[in-house]
Amino acid sequence: MRVAPKIELTDEERAALTKLWRSGLTSVRLAQRARIILLADQGLNNKDIAAQLGIGRMQPARWRERHLQGGIKAIERDLPRGAPPVKVDVAQLVQLTTQSSPEAITHWSTRKMGTLLGVSASTVMRHWHAHGLKPHLVHSFKVSRDPQFAQKLEDIVGLYMSPPEHALVLCCDEKSQVQALDRTQPGLPLKKGRAQTMTHDYKRHGTTTLFAALNVLDGQVISQCQQRHTHVQWLKFLKQIDRETPKDKTLHLIADNYATHKHPVVQDWLAKHPRFHMHFTPTSASWLNMVERFFRDLTTERLRRGVFTSVPQLVAAIDEYVAHHNTNPKPFIWTKSARDILQKVIRANSRLSSKQNGTLH
Repeated sequence: MRVAPKIELTDEERAALTKLWRSGLTSVRLAQRARIILLADQGLNNKDIAAQLGIGRMQPARWRERHLQGGIKAIERDLPRGAPPVKVDVAQLVQLTTQSSPEAITHWSTRKMGTLLGVSASTVMRHWHAHGLKPHLVHSFKVSRDPQFAQKLEDIVGLYMSPPEHALVLCCDEKSQVQALDRTQPGLPLKKGRAQTMTHDYKRHGTTTLFAALNVLDGQVISQCQQRHTHVQWLKFLKQIDRETPKDKTLHLIADNYATHKHPVVQDWLAKHPRFHMHFTPTSASWLNMVERFFRDLTTERLRRGVFTSVPQLVAAIDEYVAHHNTNPKPFIWTKSARDILQKVIRANSRLSSKQNGTLH
């Protein structure tokens, strides 16, 4: 027959437990535990204590054992429930995330990192958020290697921030190969509880090229859609700009280094029209041309979800969008100075150089 271990209290322990039992400020659970230990000190076994207090026999056994192990402190609070929390080495987690990758995989996920470190995915996510780590994202970039980058940058940004008097600054570019896409099946419209649907595959009915010139002053756009993208079409667009702009204004056109813009025929025409002044963006720096912002709006707001069964239908949609834009145009405001941009490019070049040197060595 199992006999409960004997409890022998000192006078101080007995007085402290009696105080807990009789105090009106003590919680009911703690007062009951103190009473259990006092009765055990009197020599009662667990069965008799349970009968006297009207509780289960396991409770006297549990608190008798706890008191023997840790004294009064052991009965003041419950043991923590569940498994003990797993601690993660945050420094190791950050180092693995930023300086390594899983085997045969390009980047970490919360589950893969959690499996490696023996913690939950939510724990990994919490520490990633705290340290600003986003392994699932990658941002694209391209640093211009144009030897005249600084001069071209200052020239174009100067036109944006301090445009010359009695002149118009026009950002010109082509959005080539705009596709007239028709979906293979009709989609369902947007309704409550369901997004608009569209098939992932499509039928292509031809392409067009959009020539556009954005007026930096007021945001007006001069546009023209043509089938090809050669110096002939570019020259045709320049003539349209000449017709639709005030004759007494000097025109400063910002364009990229595409060979079409520098064709000898185009150069001859520009020489005969001295009010046209060309400013070319640096190589791999089309972001300096503000008409790219208009092209992005056109793509997201009209083209990407559009359904076009023919090129004329596509051209009509583009013309309609441009006409609607010109009814209430809003100019894009350039705020970054050439000095700030140049400093950022210098920092990017220095980091790229250090990476390349590290790879070579």
